[in-house]
Amino acid sequence: MREVQRVKLSSRWWRLATGLAIGALVTVLVVPIMDIWTGLLCGWAASATTVVVWVLLATWPMDGEQTRAHATREDPGRRVARLITLICSVASLGAVVVVLVSVPTARPEQQAWMAAIVVAAVVASWFLIQVDAMLRYARMYYSEKGGGIDFNQSEPPSYADFAYVSFGLGLTYQVADTDVQNTTFRRAFVVQSLLGYLFGAVILATIINLISSLG
Repeated sequence: MREVQRVKLSSRWWRLATGLAIGALVTVLVVPIMDIWTGLLCGWAASATTVVVWVLLATWPMDGEQTRAHATREDPGRRVARLITLICSVASLGAVVVVLVSVPTARPEQQAWMAAIVVAAVVASWFLIQVDAMLRYARMYYSEKGGGIDFNQSEPPSYADFAYVSFGLGLTYQVADTDVQNTTFRRAFVVQSLLGYLFGAVILATIINLISSLG
């Protein structure tokens, strides 16, 4: 039993470590071809994409009861891992700015690749924030107090339902057809909406900048 629990406790860190390892490998491969900042940004895009795909493949098939069991299991490193995820996502925007500034002066054969890496990094960070919010909302909903969102259905909500809320907030900055029932969720929704707006603005600014630089 303890061995099973130990595996469960380490799953989040194993996922994070795998993502970082893949990102480090990509960085090492890209830096000699491009430059250090583009390599780091490409590595981050690979790390974030790995984590996003891993989480969605693991959680999307779960039903309500499986979601409850998964979301409420003990995981002492959960908050630290989440903090690392958010810090890296926001910090990646700094690398985006550095690479964007260097695109016009890069060699012609590098410019298209740099542009693609910038867009991929910002989009991957955006997806990572939405997936992290999905996991957090499921944990909040199935906590000791329970509830907080009315999904207008009789069966317990699954991760797909929490993804519906999370990605809806990330795209539209508002809740669609679910009713929010407590302040804790409202606060969390405000934070996610602000982060979504930040990354949405950066994505738009990035595209405009790249069009003007490469046009």
